[in-house]
Amino acid sequence: MNIKNLLLGVITDKELLNYYNATITYENTPKSVRGCVFNYDGVYFIMINKNLSYYKRKKTLLHELAHIELNQLCQKDKDLFAFYIDKYEDEASEYLKNIEKEICDLEKR
Repeated sequence: MNIKNLLLGVITDKELLNYYNATITYENTPKSVRGCVFNYDGVYFIMINKNLSYYKRKKTLLHELAHIELNQLCQKDKDLFAFYIDKYEDEASEYLKNIEKEICDLEKR
């Protein structure tokens, strides 16, 4: 189970969340914060800005799931994680772009 399966319609977002032991909450956050994800006691908590449009909420959810799939939250040195936060954000965005490209290539066949 992964984001690619979700985007292809093979699984639902609920199934993927269950697979990752993740939950979503929608909160009032500053405009500059679309979402975030953290792990606590083996559960992934995804927080999404509730003031975003439906489309932006879906994109944000995919981005936060990418962090989980890339195993970026399992860093032993939390200070080092903070130092590389921009790198992890870029990696998650690039990961999603690659998945979307793969799907577009499949649809062209």
